[in-house]
Amino acid sequence: MRSREIIALAALLLSAPAFADVAATVKDCEGCHGNNGVSQWSDMPSIAGISAGVHGDYLVAYKNKERPCAKSKYRQGDLARPETDMCTVAGKLSDKDIEAVAAHFAGKPHVAAKQTVDAAKVAAVKAIHARDCEKCHTGNGKDADADASILAGQQMGYMRKAFEEFGSGARPQPKKMKEKMAPLKPADWEALVQFYASIQ
Repeated sequence: MRSREIIALAALLLSAPAFADVAATVKDCEGCHGNNGVSQWSDMPSIAGISAGVHGDYLVAYKNKERPCAKSKYRQGDLARPETDMCTVAGKLSDKDIEAVAAHFAGKPHVAAKQTVDAAKVAAVKAIHARDCEKCHTGNGKDADADASILAGQQMGYMRKAFEEFGSGARPQPKKMKEKMAPLKPADWEALVQFYASIQ
């Protein structure tokens, strides 16, 4: 075996545990967020297709305990595992782990959840989205490349919780978003939830 081949093989073997750890972390993520990051549960967000940059920023925020970290039971796999939360999960990840996990789920296709929506609320709130949200959440919240996460077809229970956290100040917002959110009422939040859920 040539020395170059030996070096390459050694590098591969040394890097194998890191890949195994990322695979295990991805599997752990899927225990709550669903296979390939596509959630089947209203209160749990889908993470498939979200850009690696945005997803990575979210994980860093959880690691730094800058976002609310409610306890959650696992939804599939080994259901005997104890409850966990995103601050605990992200807190165990290195920067390279975060990059790898975010890149993994960014490469998975976004699948919009099929949900029943209120057509009247959807129609009424379109103007609010166009005026206040579309500049960042382009394509009616469907464009992952906008680097503002994917709202289209997201689970409604999760979106409701997110709006509550934004409204109460429990979850930090960019300055521009905070300015747009300030005039909105809970009824507007609910209508926006219905609107984004309607986008397939």
